[in-house]
Amino acid sequence: MFGPITIPYGGRMLFNTVKLKPGVTYDDVELALAEMCNVVKETYGGDKGGFIAGQVFRFSGFVSAEGSLGDTGDTGGTDHDLVIVTYWRSFEEHERSHADKTFREKFAALSALCTETHELGYEMIWQGAPEAASHSTASLMAA
Repeated sequence: MFGPITIPYGGRMLFNTVKLKPGVTYDDVELALAEMCNVVKETYGGDKGGFIAGQVFRFSGFVSAEGSLGDTGDTGGTDHDLVIVTYWRSFEEHERSHADKTFREKFAALSALCTETHELGYEMIWQGAPEAASHSTASLMAA
């Protein structure tokens, strides 16, 4: 449930911003969000519907002065409280899953606590990770 994920090259990423209603907290949406995510994972995962993996993030309030351009203000122009990031084999499989009655029921429970959500699709154009060093720092220090 909380393990690392692997995203194959060529996957599609859906970035869903969630703005909670005034006075609604993460604790208030946690169960609805968990149930929705579980339905996606178990009902549409892999060959059942193209879902690869997902993540949920809560905006921490941190705005990078080093990685931002322009006037960021106090919240960096953020107009959302949570983001739901999901990875799919295709946009078509994503849309089929989200049109399904099972998903729509769970999404309705979450959306009742929100003022708006926006789900934007992205195509992967690059992916990488640090390459393993031939000698670790520890082995070099031991020499």
